[in-house]
Amino acid sequence: MPHRRKPGKDLTPEQRSVNRAHSRLRRPVERAIARIKTWRILRKARISPTNLTSIARAILTLETHL
Repeated sequence: MPHRRKPGKDLTPEQRSVNRAHSRLRRPVERAIARIKTWRILRKARISPTNLTSIARAILTLETHL
């Protein structure tokens, strides 16, 4: 969780750097989730969630390596 600024106070430099690092790690995950939401195959799928997870993992792997 990122640090939140308290009313009337600023974040310390350490808290800012932690927030930046958190943001750098979160960005690719947020993009991947947005990308998955656009796939029609996942919206129309009628299979078990376990198989769907495997399919999503495979597609994301292919997209990141191509």
